[in-house]
Amino acid sequence: MLDAVVVGAGPNGLTAAVELARRGFSVALFEAKGTVGGGARTEELTLPGFRHDPCSAAHPLAINSPAFRALPLERYGLEWLHPELPMAHPFPDGTAAVLSRSVGETAASFGPRDAGTYRRLVEPFLPKWDTLARDFMSLPLTALPRDPLTLARFGLVGLPPSTWLTRRFRDERARTLFAGLVAHVMAPLGGFATSAVGLVFALAAHSRGWPVARGGSQSLSDALAAYLKDLGGSIHTDYEVKRLDDLPPARAYVFDTSPTALARIAGFGSHYAHYRYGPGVFKIDYALDGPVPWTAPQARTAGTVQIGADSSEIGAALRAASREGRAPDAPFLITVQPGVADPTRAPAGKHVFWVYGHVPNGWTGDLTDAIERQLERFAPGFRDRVLARATAGPPQLAARNANYVGGDIASGAASGLQLMLRPKLSLSPYTTPHPAVFICSSATPPGPGVHGMSGHNAAKAVWKRLRQS
Repeated sequence: MLDAVVVGAGPNGLTAAVELARRGFSVALFEAKGTVGGGARTEELTLPGFRHDPCSAAHPLAINSPAFRALPLERYGLEWLHPELPMAHPFPDGTAAVLSRSVGETAASFGPRDAGTYRRLVEPFLPKWDTLARDFMSLPLTALPRDPLTLARFGLVGLPPSTWLTRRFRDERARTLFAGLVAHVMAPLGGFATSAVGLVFALAAHSRGWPVARGGSQSLSDALAAYLKDLGGSIHTDYEVKRLDDLPPARAYVFDTSPTALARIAGFGSHYAHYRYGPGVFKIDYALDGPVPWTAPQARTAGTVQIGADSSEIGAALRAASREGRAPDAPFLITVQPGVADPTRAPAGKHVFWVYGHVPNGWTGDLTDAIERQLERFAPGFRDRVLARATAGPPQLAARNANYVGGDIASGAASGLQLMLRPKLSLSPYTTPHPAVFICSSATPPGPGVHGMSGHNAAKAVWKRLRQS
C-alpha cells in the first residue's frame, strides 16, 4: 500500500507530492492531462516555434515562494530570467509608472508628491520580507509565526480595502498602478484585505523581481516532476479520476482539485456547496512579427505590463465582471511579454505575447475586439504585428484545466473572507470530512498563484496524519 496518492499535477499537487517524498513516504501522482503542469504549462498554441504559456507566465510568487526556494529546482533545469523592469503601467499620455526592483525608481515614477508616501509604505517590510512571506503564506495554523510583530503590522496595513490605502496617494499614477496590482486576483478594489494583495506583489518585485522561466512556465513543472521521480515518486498522466475507487490503495489521498470536484469524487455531498467561484478571464496568446509597439518607453523593457487608464477604469472593469454580470467595455488587461527576457520563446525577431481581461464567470462571448482596442490605445499599430492569435474564454479555460471553474483562474473567488478563509471556515482547511482525504489546491490558503505553498501546507497536515497512524 502506498503512503500517499496525489490527484492533480499542478504546482500545488507536484509540491505536495515532493514534500511527502522528501520525508520518505511512498507517493504516486495522477494527472488527467497528458503532461504535468496545471496552471504552469507551455505549448505551441499559434505557430511552430512560438512557445506560449496558456495560464501563468510571470512568476513573482514562485521566485519568492518559501516552498520552491527550499527545493533544488535549478538542478533540474529551472532558470529564472529577469526583464529590465518587473512591471510597467503606461498611461494614455505616453508616460508610465513602474514597479522596479528599486524602491527609489518605483517611487520616482509616481512623481514627487507620492514618492515619500510609497517609500514609507514598503520600506519597513523589505528587510524582513523572507520571514514575512513565510509567515503570511503559511497561515492559517500550519506554523507559528516567526515574526509575529511584523506580521501584525502587515495585517494592520493590509487587511483594509485597497481603496483606503490608496487615499494616502495624492496623484493618480500611484493609485492606478496599485489598483492594477490588486486586480491580479480579480477582487473588487474595495474588498477585505485587498491592500495586502497589492503590497505582496510590490514587495515581491522589490525583493526578487517578477521573472519568467527560461523556455516557459513548463520548466517549473518539469523541474518539480523530475525531482519527484528522483525521490522515488511515480507520475501517471492521462489518468482521469472520477471516484476514489479509481485510485490504488493508500494511507492518504491529496487532491489538487477544485472543492466541488473533490466533493463529487469523494462523495462529500454538499460539503462545499457554499464555496464561491469568481469572475472568469478571456485569454489571448499572440504570435507577433516584432515587439509590442508601446508608446511608453518603460513598457518596452518590462516583463509584465498592466493596462488601465486610471484607477476608476480598473475598478469599473472589475465591477462589471464580478458584480454586474457583463464584460467590461474597457477591460483591465494584464499582459506579459516573455521575449524581453527570454528570446528563445519565438523565432529570431518574433515575439510571443500573453494577455487576458476579466469577464463574468462562465461567459461565452468574444472579448478579442475590446482587448485589442485597449492595446491600441497604449501601443498604436499593435494589430499590424499580429501573425496569429489563440483565444480562450471561460469554457475553453475550464476545459483545459478543470480547476478553473467557469474560467476562474483563481480556483475560487478571492474576495471577502474567502480571500483568506478557503475553502471553508476552518482551522484545518486542508482536511476534509474523510480523515484520509486532503485538499491542496489554490482553493486553500494562501490562495491563487504559482507558489506551491498550498501544496506545501497541505503536505504538513498529511505527514502529521501519517505519523500518527
